[in-house]
Amino acid sequence: MNVVMRIFYFIAYFIVLVIAILRSAFDVALRTVNGKVEPVVVEIETVLKRPVSQTILANSITLTPGTLSIDLDSENCIIKVATIVPRERDDIIPFEPYIKGMLE
Repeated sequence: MNVVMRIFYFIAYFIVLVIAILRSAFDVALRTVNGKVEPVVVEIETVLKRPVSQTILANSITLTPGTLSIDLDSENCIIKVATIVPRERDDIIPFEPYIKGMLE
């Protein structure tokens, strides 16, 4: 993959990450006020193969309010994530395709 495409994916990743952080911050603020919290731990399988890509994904999850990466199993490509409410896989890691395009 050429450098221009990697730069495009980096910019897209950054934008999607900032949007996810802002949306999640608003959601967490509302849930803090109304008390609608159901903490769960989920295992998410990732398509990312490189440990550096998986680490960036896990850190991005932790940066997003309401989610926390607990464990990363690089060999099996699984990230264990704690969330304050049950969420779909794509809601937890919307930035995975951009990390893939950027680093893999």
